[in-house]
Amino acid sequence: MRIAIAVLAGLLLVLQYQLWFGPGGARDAWRLQQTVAAQRQQNELLRQSNDALEAEVKDLKSGLEAVEERARRELGMIRDGEVFYQIVEE
Repeated sequence: MRIAIAVLAGLLLVLQYQLWFGPGGARDAWRLQQTVAAQRQQNELLRQSNDALEAEVKDLKSGLEAVEERARRELGMIRDGEVFYQIVEE
């Protein structure tokens, strides 16, 4: 009887070890959950970036105001008859 109890206790310990520390066990599942959460967060940031880019493309396609504003900001362009003042800080 004692041998059967010892065998069953040993089997229980082996199964518990595999459950917690073995491949596909609880530790691996926790790591996968962390990886999935990080990936979801990164996906959300990329989705927001894509939404902003999509809105900018729609603005550029829909009218000249967005194109003009971008040309002024990025290329330093001005209209005919405008006076351009540049302030240089020390």
